[in-house]
Parts: sequence; structure tokens; C-alpha cells
Amino acid sequence: MVVYRSNKEIYCQLIDDLNGHTLLAASSRDKGFSFSGNKVGQAKAVGKALAEKAKSANLSTVVFDRGGYLYHGRIKALAEGAREGGLQF
Repeated sequence: MVVYRSNKEIYCQLIDDLNGHTLLAASSRDKGFSFSGNKVGQAKAVGKALAEKAKSANLSTVVFDRGGYLYHGRIKALAEGAREGGLQF
């Protein structure tokens, strides 16, 4: 799982490194995604959304690439949301 965050949004992707293809993606800009709250809560909701998509694609184990960001705040919330959704790192 690769993570990118901007000042307002957060994005994450599941990528197959061997073939170089993006398997799944989720972001706070997706259609149908609505969250009213702070950015940490938004990141947690995106993590849960990605975990639900991964479950439907029969993916359960991933490697978490935080993209050089420190593991706190929104990055930590995204990881916790994904774990709550069933993904294993």
C-alpha cells in the first residue's frame, strides 16, 4: 500500500510491484466518499474504504509504504483504518 497526502486530501493505492500495476486505489476525492470531520478522521475512513475494496478483490496481506512520511497523524490513522477493515501489514 502506497500513501500520498496533500494539505487537504489523502490517497492510497495497492500496487503489484512485480508487474508494476495498480490493483486498487482509494482517496478522499472518490465519488461517493463523504466525510464531515477533521483530516485524521478522513484518513481513517479512506483506510477502511481501501480495506473493503481489498476484501472484495480477495487481498488480505499488504506491505505498508508510508512514502517517507512520519508514522503519526493522518498516516497512522489511515493504517489503523485499514487494519480495522481487515488488511494485515
